[in-house]
Amino acid sequence: MKLAVISCIHGNYEALDAVLCDIDDQKAEQIYCLGDLVGYGPYPNAVVEMIRSLDIPTCQGCWDEDIVEGLNACECSYPSQLAEKRGRLAHEWTNRAINPEVREYLASLPMTLRLDNLCFVHGSPNSQHEYLLPTMDGFAALERVLAAEADVLFCGHTHVPYLRELENGTLSVRVQQPGQGETQRQFTAPLKRIVNAGSVGEPRHGRPNATYVLYDTDTTQVTLREVPYDYKKTCAAILEQGLPPIFAWRLERGMEFAERAEDAGHVCER
Repeated sequence: MKLAVISCIHGNYEALDAVLCDIDDQKAEQIYCLGDLVGYGPYPNAVVEMIRSLDIPTCQGCWDEDIVEGLNACECSYPSQLAEKRGRLAHEWTNRAINPEVREYLASLPMTLRLDNLCFVHGSPNSQHEYLLPTMDGFAALERVLAAEADVLFCGHTHVPYLRELENGTLSVRVQQPGQGETQRQFTAPLKRIVNAGSVGEPRHGRPNATYVLYDTDTTQVTLREVPYDYKKTCAAILEQGLPPIFAWRLERGMEFAERAEDAGHVCER
């Protein structure tokens, strides 16, 4: 069976529509969504309504959680005070814009979805807010997949698509507890994979194209897809809605943070 995995749509209806057309062209039989339906983009209600109308199994993303729980649930790490301020503005705008039934739907989303040996999360099995970066320590990355009790862990959140293969091998763990002496355990971990779907609505891989993933459950083949769309229409809508212009600027360039250098030592402590 061919699966399509999408993530981080962020209120960008134009990008979602283009990706759904591409998924249809690729003849995927099932779509999974890894959350962050809202935030940053100008069409949060339309995105949620489309996902619901297609009955797509969807995880709750960190933005979805923040809209339901408020910003106290945030465990993010903004790179600058300016970025944090703009993130707060986007949260306030989205919080005002969404319909009550959309908020109720976001609250109902699960943190994790499963299909046989596949696990689907937004950030990691631990939290919607944890980033599984491709540079993450190999042992920590393997721990996350083992914790999910899966062979393939699908995630998003970073907005950068990637496939990471953790080769099969033997692991030894030595544990020493007070009064119980030392024990050593050894086990073999088969090949595990982390597949990041990137972002439909706010890509950060250096181009404005939307990204998603195709996965064949029979051959285990992973295909990272990149889909061009009319991003200028979304950029214009961002400005028309009064959202911070930087959101349109970085959407056009597929960049993460335009203001990284302003006060690089800042860490969000909320």
